[in-house]
Amino acid sequence: MGASDVIPGVSGGTIAVLLGIYDRLIAAINGFLSKNWKQQLGFLVPLGMGVAISILTLSHAINWLFKHYAGPTQFFFLGLIIGILPYLFYKANAKETFKGNHILLLIIGLVLVGSMMFLNEGELEEITNMNMSTYLLLFGSGFIASAAMILPGISGSFILLIIGVYPTINNAIVEIKLDVLAVTGIGILIGLVFMSKMVNYFFKRYTIATYAIIIGMVIGSIFVVFPGWPASINLGLLSIVAFAAGLTAAYVLGRVEYV
Repeated sequence: MGASDVIPGVSGGTIAVLLGIYDRLIAAINGFLSKNWKQQLGFLVPLGMGVAISILTLSHAINWLFKHYAGPTQFFFLGLIIGILPYLFYKANAKETFKGNHILLLIIGLVLVGSMMFLNEGELEEITNMNMSTYLLLFGSGFIASAAMILPGISGSFILLIIGVYPTINNAIVEIKLDVLAVTGIGILIGLVFMSKMVNYFFKRYTIATYAIIIGMVIGSIFVVFPGWPASINLGLLSIVAFAAGLTAAYVLGRVEYV
């Protein structure tokens, strides 16, 4: 799950489903605020340690790729995002369950996320000027991303990518920038506790509608993550290979679930 949370387009929630621990994860996060919170530590602490180790390990590689091959790297993420769509349609059993209102919700999710392309154009850059507004942005980004971390189909890193702070936070992990990590981490922890209750509520009562919105958001993200056409033939070929690799990786993950 930690490895997937580093990569925009791959959902930690999806990996949890594939591993068969998704229901336990939601229950543990919800139960953390109950009087039986100590019972959840046996599950959450080892899981949290594994996630942290994976993030620290992979962040160096992702940071290097963004610095030297930002375009092809985003094409790889684009392949992951497009490739995960069949899995989401499969989970929602869309052919049998989607009706007119679900299509409308899908379109709303698509427009909601797709419109962010106007706020985040081209390749992303690290934010170096830290002030109060930047810290508020990082806190809010962590809070919002925490919801995506437990939603099958959308990753927390994907949300950070949309907001435009992914390179900043990823570089903070690599260089151990405690101020950035602390502010973002607090936002994530608070968000996980409260958002898990909301996610649990909607998935239990409006499962298909929730999946419809998620699928729309994932489709909309294609327009946001797309970095533009490569400037050279070499970068173009590399981007095509990266895109194909992303599609293949998503297909393999999906096949595990189908089987």
